[in-house]
Amino acid sequence: MASNKHASIRYRVLDKCFANPVKKYFIADLIAVCTAALKEIDPDSEGISLRTIQNDIIHMESAEGFNAPIGRHKDGKKVYYRYEEKDFSIDKQPLNQAELEQIKAAMQVLSHFKGMPQFEWLNDLKPKMENALLLEQHNSPIISFDTNQYLTGIEHLSELFYAILYKKPLCISYQSYKNEEPTKQLLHPYHLKQYNNRWFLLGLNHTYNTITNLALDRIKSIEEEPIPYVATDINFEEYFDDIIGVSLLDGKNKEKIILKFSPSSAPYVLSKPLHHSQKKISYIDGELIISIEVIPNYELESLILSFGERVEVLTPNGFRDKIAERLEMNTAIYK
Repeated sequence: MASNKHASIRYRVLDKCFANPVKKYFIADLIAVCTAALKEIDPDSEGISLRTIQNDIIHMESAEGFNAPIGRHKDGKKVYYRYEEKDFSIDKQPLNQAELEQIKAAMQVLSHFKGMPQFEWLNDLKPKMENALLLEQHNSPIISFDTNQYLTGIEHLSELFYAILYKKPLCISYQSYKNEEPTKQLLHPYHLKQYNNRWFLLGLNHTYNTITNLALDRIKSIEEEPIPYVATDINFEEYFDDIIGVSLLDGKNKEKIILKFSPSSAPYVLSKPLHHSQKKISYIDGELIISIEVIPNYELESLILSFGERVEVLTPNGFRDKIAERLEMNTAIYK
């Protein structure tokens, strides 16, 4: 990726040199100005070689590049380079096929975010781009995302996004799994988070003065509440550091949890850590023992239970007993 970025910078530096009608740029000059330009953005970059500049010139002249009319003019025994066409610039050239394919791939990735409020402009832009750039519209996508566009509650995402943006207190009708009827919750909304293919709203519960999270698929209705908005100084980039998922329970402290994984699960856990705090304690005969330092919550329990018989909680005893209890309740269903 860095080499492509550097090539783009070199092309633009060379473009300015070739377009200069006064100064004569010999090959040594071109090497020097390109090297200086790259050093400005990357002090550790190496100097540009003669072959690199020669290849850049060949590419700029090619149909796959810019069809640049680069002339070679003798000045004694040396040769300087200058555009044959006075007003030529690579910025004025139409997109080549490679650039069209790159834009097409980028549009496919961006289309994944069409449901997000900050990407609503894609609904209008995508067909216009496809038409203007003559992009094929029926090719199979190269990349897929684990997103359910039919997820219940996704229709609230835009309204909640703007409520957070413009600091609007909300009265939310919410029906949890434990309640047969919805209840009203007065919330000062702060943050939206996606976890395990579900969206959650975090905010300050006005009644209890505590941070709570609401699953969007359990929200029945939303109304603005005409009261002063209570701001927060919570850094939500750090808020989730000590938990898995979204549930941060009051009064709970971080614990060091030690887990033992069977040989069938060990490679998976090594390649995809359960948490950023994960540390390997031992890895003997395929059996893996790790530690994580987190605040236990329902999401952590669910994650561990998803491994079934392939994991054992070694410590702490309280959390080990909690998992054992849930496993016993699960086993009782089948007896």
